[in-house]
Amino acid sequence: MSINITIYTDGASKGNPGPGGYGTILMSGQHRKELSEGYALTTNNRMELLAVIAGLEALKFDDCNVTVYSDSKYVVDAVEKKWLNAWVKNNFKNKKNSDLWLRYLKAAQKHTVRFIWVKGHNGNIFNERCDQLAVQASEAPNLKEDAWYVQNGVD
Repeated sequence: MSINITIYTDGASKGNPGPGGYGTILMSGQHRKELSEGYALTTNNRMELLAVIAGLEALKFDDCNVTVYSDSKYVVDAVEKKWLNAWVKNNFKNKKNSDLWLRYLKAAQKHTVRFIWVKGHNGNIFNERCDQLAVQASEAPNLKEDAWYVQNGVD
C-alpha cells in the first residue's frame, strides 16, 4: 500500500547569486513537517531544486505517491516535459546544476513523483509559507556553503 505525500517547495536567493535558502512542507494525512536551510552563496534555481530534493530525502518510506507543488517553472518543466531525460542522455552537457539533478534522480527513483506548478505569491497558503521559510533561511546567521556552486561558479 503506497502512502500519498504532498510536498510544497520554494527557493529564494538575494542577488542571484547571493545568499539563498529553501523551504519545504511535507504533508501526509494529519502529519505536517517543515524543512528549511540557508546557504551563503547560491542561486534561486539551485534552491528551488534543493527544496524538492530535501522533501524527497526526508521521506521515511519508499514507494510513496508524491505530488510536488512548486512555483519554479525550471524544476516543474524539467521533469514534467521530460527535459531531464534528455539531459541525462547527454550527460548534462552544457546544462546547469547537474549535481543537484543527479541527487534528485536518486531520491525520486524510490517513489512515483509528479509535479504541479503553482503561481508564486498568489495567495496559496502553503506556497507562501514555503517562501517565508526560504527567505528566513537565507537571512539566518552562519549560512552553509553550497560547495558545488562555489567550486564550479555556474548556475
